Amino acid sequence: MGSFSLGGAMAVAGTAMSIASSLGLGARLDPELAHSFTVEIDGLIVGGFAEVSGLNAKVETVKIPNGGQNSYEEQRINGAKYPNLILKRGLTTADMLWLWYGDVVTGKIERHNGSIVLMTKDLLELWRWDFRDAYPVSWTGPSLKADQSVVAFESIELVHRGLSKDLGPFGSFSAGSVSAGLTAGASFL
Repeated sequence: MGSFSLGGAMAVAGTAMSIASSLGLGARLDPELAHSFTVEIDGLIVGGFAEVSGLNAKVETVKIPNGGQNSYEEQRINGAKYPNLILKRGLTTADMLWLWYGDVVTGKIERHNGSIVLMTKDLLELWRWDFRDAYPVSWTGPSLKADQSVVAFESIELVHRGLSKDLGPFGSFSAGSVSAGLTAGASFL
């Protein structure tokens, strides 16, 4: 994981605008839409999901009293916390997530690494949030109602050991060149 530098961030933004300009796209960096994403576990796309939540990270702090200083309290870092990821999708016959959860219930805990990948409107990888050493701790089935015609959803909650974020194929800028690294060989279950 790299360190933050305002100059570096401005250089990346400038390089991105330069690339966009050279492609005849103008110097515009619009926000990306949140509806095109995939979920990968161990490098394989595990199906289409309707919703992912829990992409949060928080640095915990401890307040340290500073004798005689009354205008503020000193705060020191006490580690990072990551909430569980919740993956929600339409119920299908692909039962990999249910079987994984079932293994955990019986004491067979297999940790897997995965990624939440945000795609551009052209379905190219833009951002990637990698989680590591995850396993399911909760599965929720669909709400069944005979008087409604809606999609049956299931959700699974994953505990994990942290998140990292990559800029997808635009992750390394050097002298105006972009390294492309699209994932090949992924399959839908």
